[in-house]
Amino acid sequence: MADLDERREDEQLDRQPEEPEEEAVDEGGDEEEIAAMKKRVQEMEAEAAKLREMQASLDSQTEHLRESKEDIDNRSIFVGNVDYGASPEEIQAHFQSCGSINRVTILLDKFTGHPKGFAYVEFAEPSLVTQAIVLNDSVFRGRNIKVCTPQACFAGLR
Repeated sequence: MADLDERREDEQLDRQPEEPEEEAVDEGGDEEEIAAMKKRVQEMEAEAAKLREMQASLDSQTEHLRESKEDIDNRSIFVGNVDYGASPEEIQAHFQSCGSINRVTILLDKFTGHPKGFAYVEFAEPSLVTQAIVLNDSVFRGRNIKVCTPQACFAGLR
């Protein structure tokens, strides 16, 4: 009988509604939390808009600073039949008599990392390319190298 009474008391406690004061406090806290979250979202959206604006500004500034591929090709030569042990410094020394060199790039196999046997040399001025083409069939590290403009070498491939 005592078990039955205890069970009835438990059921009555379960059925009783929660105190209304606590609900009002919880709802007020929830509303404050939602308002704070909305404010933070607005701040984040404003920050994102500023970042987009800054990126657009940077893009427009650097647009005119970027060199086009065509401009670089006009200042560059293709060098074929390059010895596999050649370094960029050796290639630069070979073409130094032509004029100022911006960059020497030896192409590598992407899987093995070994040189492919050709390179590109970028000069400071397009006029220096004609001087470099004179070195076509010159001997570099015991091999006759092929020197031409990228457009002339790959005209049939485009």
